[in-house]
Amino acid sequence: MKKIKTIIIILISIILIIIYARFIATSGLITKEYTIYSDKLPYSYNGLKIVHFSDLHYGSVITSKRLKQIVDEINLINPDIVIFTGDLLDKSLKTDDKIVETISKQLKSISAKYGKYTIMGNHDYEENKSKIEKIYKNSNFTLLNNQYDIIINKEKDKIYLGGIDDTLLGNPDIKSTTSYLKENNDTYSIILVHEPDYSTNILKEQEVDLILSGHSHNGQVRIPIIGALYTPNGAKKYYKNYYTINNTKLYISSGIGNTDLNLRLFNRPSINFYRINTKKDS
Repeated sequence: MKKIKTIIIILISIILIIIYARFIATSGLITKEYTIYSDKLPYSYNGLKIVHFSDLHYGSVITSKRLKQIVDEINLINPDIVIFTGDLLDKSLKTDDKIVETISKQLKSISAKYGKYTIMGNHDYEENKSKIEKIYKNSNFTLLNNQYDIIINKEKDKIYLGGIDDTLLGNPDIKSTTSYLKENNDTYSIILVHEPDYSTNILKEQEVDLILSGHSHNGQVRIPIIGALYTPNGAKKYYKNYYTINNTKLYISSGIGNTDLNLRLFNRPSINFYRINTKKDS
């Protein structure tokens, strides 16, 4: 009898954990705030505010209502730059013109002083790529597909921002993306790449100051002490919140939506908020 009670308690516990992981842990939104220092950042940009979000997977647990809440949270920060690092739509979503219009309208309402930037993720290639590109264009997001942009403020100081095409299903071109830095390596540099493990390839070609990534969800299901139970290809080496690789800082978003299983555990949906300052006085 005691054994039966134990089995029942274990089964009930498992069911409750699954319910929590499906309906509670996948809801809400937290903001992870980080302070970054760099002596390469021009003083005129001191206190630069960047909001970074990733892996929306719209259509998984993310609805139009949830997206509006996310947009409102981003706008409360009043960011200078907004960055999205891929996987806009869930692969199970059948994208039609109404969905394109809904997402475009919401993303367009995000405000950023110097601009909004994005790259393609692996799920973006599995969906209708042309419709995703249309969403970015309609919402005033600049898609950096092996391209870069130079942000220039009123003091004429510059920041380099480059984006690598998806490394699993796209055609990443590091040389093209980082060509500007070959002769301007004193410019503060930010690279966007969906799969964080590709950071190794980037840094073999060109040293950069900051890499922002997604894809790993930081391990969508995590267990205390053990950590992530699973991470996808492209996020086996780097999958946690952040790393320092020589002189480069790598930050990985835990994402907002879900992929494959609509479950999260010890890993709430989140956005990253970076304050970038000139180097601290020693």
